Amino acid sequence: MVNEYQVKALPGEPDLTRLSWLKIVDEVLIDPALPLLDAGEAAALSLAQTLKARLVLLDERKARRIAARIGLPVAGTLAILLRAKQQGLITTVRPYIVQMQSQGRRLHPDLISRFLEDAGE
Repeated sequence: MVNEYQVKALPGEPDLTRLSWLKIVDEVLIDPALPLLDAGEAAALSLAQTLKARLVLLDERKARRIAARIGLPVAGTLAILLRAKQQGLITTVRPYIVQMQSQGRRLHPDLISRFLEDAGE
């Protein structure tokens, strides 16, 4: 749901409608068999099922459980950051965590500690 992102975007964050590499799908048929999720998560899971996605990026615990139950492979933002660091695409993950928190993302302090340890920070 691009509108959800655009409304909450801070100054300096990209306008998703202007990214040439990003395809925005406006019409997604929501799978009525999915348990109650918010509209964005239900749309993401339904689209992933339709496209037979290789991976779905989800951070919300309930959505991750449902995705796993319907056979969709899931990764969270922190896993993606760790992979990016391991592949040399970024040198450190801490600034991204700080930025996520400043944008209102809630991450448990124990999770952050374990993650930074795994990342060698």
